[in-house]
Amino acid sequence: MSVLERVASQQETMQRYYRWHARVYDATRWFFLFGRRRLLRRLPQKPVLCLLEVGCGTGFNLKRIARQHPQWKLIGIDVSRHMLDRAFYAVRRYIQRIFLVQKDYLSELLRQKEPLDVVLFSYSLSMFDDRQKEALARAYSDLKIGGYIAVVDFHDTRIGWFRRWMRLNHVRMEGDLLPQLQTLFSAQHCEVRQAYGGLWRYFLFIGQKSAS
Repeated sequence: MSVLERVASQQETMQRYYRWHARVYDATRWFFLFGRRRLLRRLPQKPVLCLLEVGCGTGFNLKRIARQHPQWKLIGIDVSRHMLDRAFYAVRRYIQRIFLVQKDYLSELLRQKEPLDVVLFSYSLSMFDDRQKEALARAYSDLKIGGYIAVVDFHDTRIGWFRRWMRLNHVRMEGDLLPQLQTLFSAQHCEVRQAYGGLWRYFLFIGQKSAS
């Protein structure tokens, strides 16, 4: 399978997966997508920034960022039309400064004209499967010097059946995301926390793109 065929196949898989899950996403994900609000509180506190959220889903984060930072320009992208329909409804009050796009992040059509201040991944990097390194390289390229990457995501689990079950739901929990982030970006904040007594661990990371 070629790269383009692989990308198209993954996009189709995500479309099918979220066609139903979009309806119940916000009602069901609160009990295991930990750390999202905590990560948002640790975003750079600057008056005017341009932030891109990759895999913005139903707009959970964008709505809160728009409310907390009234001068920020916000961009949300997602491959799922069904999730973006929910996001559009969630952020309708702020739609004049939030731009929503249905595309794959690695599409050449999404090349930013101007470098970004912040790239946010909230439980989306672990769903890039074998394209995680490409997604991080794109984020690095999209950021301006001194810009920030902010990530909250699944880290790892010692429980084999749980790891396999998460893979069936298109999530990788191999513990390899955090080391990649630490290699590319200068860590400004990093923590690994347990969920449900150690069933799995998740992490929060904010890193800065340095000049070197």
